Amino acid sequence: MLHAIPIIVEGILGPLAVFYISLLTLGFRAALIATLVWSYAAMLRRVVRGDRISTLLILGSVLLALRTGISYATKSSIFYFAQPLAGAVVISFVLIATAVLRRPFTQRFAHDFCPLSPELLELPRMHQFFVRVSYLWAATLLVNSGVVLYLLLNSSLRAFVVERSVVSWSTTAIAITLSILGFIRTLRNDGVHVTWGDHPKIASVVG
Repeated sequence: MLHAIPIIVEGILGPLAVFYISLLTLGFRAALIATLVWSYAAMLRRVVRGDRISTLLILGSVLLALRTGISYATKSSIFYFAQPLAGAVVISFVLIATAVLRRPFTQRFAHDFCPLSPELLELPRMHQFFVRVSYLWAATLLVNSGVVLYLLLNSSLRAFVVERSVVSWSTTAIAITLSILGFIRTLRNDGVHVTWGDHPKIASVVG
């Protein structure tokens, strides 16, 4: 699970902290540029070191560049925060579609946070788990987007940044907890015991 920490820091916590600090000290437009610089510096650092660039970091950086360009031109914080909300809604429908088609997109993202061995992915119930967890994350994104949109329209910018973080992290924490519990239950149903290290691996198979 420690594998996920740098990804979360680079793709979520870092940009959030840089934006809020820059907003308080330098203003909105400076916060836009500072956050964009953070994200692309994180990508450059991984390229220089020869490390794998996570899907979350790539997707976040591309979308951030688009958000920054539009918001910088319009000077509107509403556009800056409304764009990821729209993106979250689109992603939720993509998750639902891939689940219906039995090609769950969540399986690709899972490797960024917790590399899974081929043996685990080939277990009978694992595919069904990723289908179910796709629906879970789609529902999470939709609920989070609705609450955050309400806050965006009814709070000051400084208050909104904090409130948005609380709501997003709360709903995300719930979804992560349910995902982990579902993952463990799926493995147990397949008679598998997993040890956690640099890579999760099958420790024993019952029967």
